[in-house]
Amino acid sequence: MSKLGLASRAEARRLIADGRVTVNGRTVTSAASAVVPERARIAIDGAAPQKIPVERRLLLFHKPRGTVTTRRDPEGRRTVFDVLGEAGRGLIAVGRLDLASTGLLLFTNDTQLADQLTDPSSRVPRRYVVTVRGRVTPEAASRLEIGLDVAPTRPGGRVERLSASSVRIRKASARETHLLVELTEGKNRELRRLFEAIGHEVTRLHRVSFGDYELGDLQPGRWRDLELSSSLRRP
Repeated sequence: MSKLGLASRAEARRLIADGRVTVNGRTVTSAASAVVPERARIAIDGAAPQKIPVERRLLLFHKPRGTVTTRRDPEGRRTVFDVLGEAGRGLIAVGRLDLASTGLLLFTNDTQLADQLTDPSSRVPRRYVVTVRGRVTPEAASRLEIGLDVAPTRPGGRVERLSASSVRIRKASARETHLLVELTEGKNRELRRLFEAIGHEVTRLHRVSFGDYELGDLQPGRWRDLELSSSLRRP
């Protein structure tokens, strides 16, 4: 409701708690109910309120190391929204980067756009500069492109088939290897798990592009608003 400009977050919670909100004709009893804001028919007291036009926004942010991609962290760690401050109001992160990773992170106020960008079927490429311990051979890099069965991230989970779209070795020594890697799915800790599967620990993970958008020389902790590329525009 807040994204559509119908009410503030606090007002929306009160309205829902009082049973005054319906979605597609049904009374909503929980503020956590999942809806597609741009498609849902939302009414307050039986009447559909006039929507306040909200301009679609897409923001490119250089995530610094040591920040978490969440609005609030129960462990008290610094979040990307802490860094963005008022610039992040009304926005959601498009996917995420883990605590130790850096680089390009997109934000938008359009949930459909976020879904489009992160849906595996869209195959939106993400490119990363990766540093790992030890020498990665061309044969090992090829294995990442072919795909590997990788252990689950949690006990009782399923083995996953993971692969990289492309892997290019930029520099290799006995101590460490620098690579440029492209993914199109963005699964949980995908790159770290892939390299662990071939016996290499990732020491640096830095995203440099997401689809048509590139990080360029934007400094850590800084951001800029973007124009939507033609491939992402919709009615």
